[in-house]
Amino acid sequence: MKVTLESYGGLAAATRRRPKVLDTATLPEDAAAEMTRLVAAAVATPAADRADRARDAMTYTITVEDDDHATTLEQSDASMSPAFATLLAWLRKQ
Repeated sequence: MKVTLESYGGLAAATRRRPKVLDTATLPEDAAAEMTRLVAAAVATPAADRADRARDAMTYTITVEDDDHATTLEQSDASMSPAFATLLAWLRKQ
């Protein structure tokens, strides 16, 4: 499984951030299992209700590629499910 994290917006919206890509095939076994668990929780949890647009809020797109299937999750600082926030924090630490 390959997971790509992209972020955009915020105070430096004009600055393009490089996507972060993690692959379970290259992670240690315990990290791969943790990422798989966090992805499953984020996919199963509906997105939080969208709040009104928040000025300078960051938006995060997490794309999960598994075999021939891709799932894209997109949430922002203004409205984010706890499961998405947990996955986002974990991905940023890697």
